[in-house]
Amino acid sequence: MGKTWQPSEAKNFAKQLDLGKPYYVIADIAVDRTPYEDPQMYSEYVFTCRLPFTNNPCTDGGYSAETLCRNFGPVYEDKPRNMRRLGSPGPQIAGPVDPNVVHPLDEAEIAGMEKRVGDADRRRTDAKAKAGRWSLFS
Repeated sequence: MGKTWQPSEAKNFAKQLDLGKPYYVIADIAVDRTPYEDPQMYSEYVFTCRLPFTNNPCTDGGYSAETLCRNFGPVYEDKPRNMRRLGSPGPQIAGPVDPNVVHPLDEAEIAGMEKRVGDADRRRTDAKAKAGRWSLFS
């Protein structure tokens, strides 16, 4: 099991980390706004260089090791198990599973789509005609 650094141990984390090695931070996700997402996901950070004046390790994105640990900690040395990465695609909830299967539309669905297209065209032409007139009370 790898080491864990709490936000209060930010300076120790900056001294003990290895350049080029990935470190992980767990983020809590607001499932009330995104009900199909996982409640927790992890982010991966790799420290590749050092800052010029302070000599603190930093990522390519500019995060200092101390700043990352203090603001987003705890920081983990090992990759979290049974957790999805923050930038990875979410689970598929609805829709066809096989992309090669085509579901044909029936007559009622086609007629409904044609009606919606016609309504949208009519609203657009009405708006153009109305935009050409000027009136104080319209």
